[in-house]
Amino acid sequence: MRKIIHIDMDAFFASVEQLDNPELRGKPVAVGGSGDRSVVAAASYEARKYGVRSAMSSVIAKRLCPNLIFVKHHFERYNEISSTVLEIFRDYTDLIEPLSIDEAFMDVTNDRKGLGSGTIIAERIRKDIRKKTQLTASAGVSYNKFLAKMASDINKPDGLFVIKPSEAQGFIDKLAVERFYGIGKVTALKMHKLGIHNGYDLRQWDIESLVRNFGKAGEFFFDIARGIDDRPVEPEQERKSVGTELTYDKDLTTRFEIIAELYKLEKELFERLEHAETTGRTITLKIKFSDFRQITRSRTLHNYVSDFDCLHREVTAIRRSLDLEGERIRLMGVTVSNLITEDNADMQLHLFEE
Repeated sequence: MRKIIHIDMDAFFASVEQLDNPELRGKPVAVGGSGDRSVVAAASYEARKYGVRSAMSSVIAKRLCPNLIFVKHHFERYNEISSTVLEIFRDYTDLIEPLSIDEAFMDVTNDRKGLGSGTIIAERIRKDIRKKTQLTASAGVSYNKFLAKMASDINKPDGLFVIKPSEAQGFIDKLAVERFYGIGKVTALKMHKLGIHNGYDLRQWDIESLVRNFGKAGEFFFDIARGIDDRPVEPEQERKSVGTELTYDKDLTTRFEIIAELYKLEKELFERLEHAETTGRTITLKIKFSDFRQITRSRTLHNYVSDFDCLHREVTAIRRSLDLEGERIRLMGVTVSNLITEDNADMQLHLFEE
């Protein structure tokens, strides 16, 4: 049985700012600019209580939390601490898959220290992080990536949660679908309309019905409802894009249908960007027709996608540039690439600052 750990640094950017600036501790803090076109890069837990979150428009954030304190980012400092945390991980295993600058999966099935217990390893890692960085991290432990990721969200901040194989199905059955990693608000709403409200409801559906309603993602939903996730921990994997697509049971033939379905895809995609706490500059629209012809069209922006309106506006522009009159569409997808990473942090200045 594999032993997988997911470590997530708690409100990382904001916590670093509070660590380095004691006067910010205990106060609602947002890393980013406060201008009309700025977005929140990270929010402290004090700010999150008001609904402020990463990738949110700074204007909306100020409306939710009038006392919100905006601070400039310090990416070199974040990278310094992230490197320290990565070295701690390497004390225990070489199988490390960073998801971003502040979270990672680890496979500790054969850990370097011979501790054997994923729970003990996770607790030691959290203690090492606190000792060397003065920051807290939350951890999830289980036998696959999906469950480890879900577990790390249970006792945040500064918490640890373990999902044992014997407890997995019970945990999944009770979990609301909107809390599933990989299911956004739009998909959750569609599930609710189909009578799927939690993991137990999802498990009652056969794979054919799920694929018919949710496309290829239906296969993933079928598996995770049963606690199945065989994806390996892949060291040094860098996410290149975030996207969503859907194959339709009935071809789209009218302008109204195309616009309506694209809007749903845009909503789902923006939720995924928010969940991944990232954004990008290149937007791609993919369309497959009933005769299996396929086209993709992209636009690369000067600025990063800062809000849903920006994404919607650019996708609409791409759609309008295409001659879809009389076409029968069986699949559409929207992807954002050219993502923000620690390697292009210097390019984020105009996004997070005024």
